[in-house]
Amino acid sequence: MIRVLFVCHGNICRSTMAQSMLADMVRKLHRDSQFEIDSAATSYEEIGNSPHYGTVAKLRSVGIPVIPHRARRMTPQDYEHYDYIIGMDTANMRNMERIAGGDPQRKLYKLLTFAGLSRDVADPWYTDDFDATYRDLQTGLTAFLTWLDGRENA
Repeated sequence: MIRVLFVCHGNICRSTMAQSMLADMVRKLHRDSQFEIDSAATSYEEIGNSPHYGTVAKLRSVGIPVIPHRARRMTPQDYEHYDYIIGMDTANMRNMERIAGGDPQRKLYKLLTFAGLSRDVADPWYTDDFDATYRDLQTGLTAFLTWLDGRENA
């Protein structure tokens, strides 16, 4: 089982979109039984809220099922449970490391680094551009799956 946790600030836009997108990608590859996928926040601001209407609208527009989810905060126990904890931006990475109490097992990653990019995933909370976020996530998630396949075949 490959356990993946996506993390952003509020857990209603980017991380929930990534969660639904990766679930859809692995389902189409007939590998969904190999994955456990969830998402979380680094803040308490949106706890209990469902995915942002812009995230829901974008996913529906491209035919991706929205995973039922309520925002929750990342915990130190998540660090022990998940194999890959993937943040959306530099601030998320700092907060994830603080919540986890460090990263001794090297489980924390910034999504777009899998695609060889150092920039952050566009945050639609500020930009209202869910298309840009979707494109960033598509790039990062595709690269992540390719990277995972390389590790499995090594």
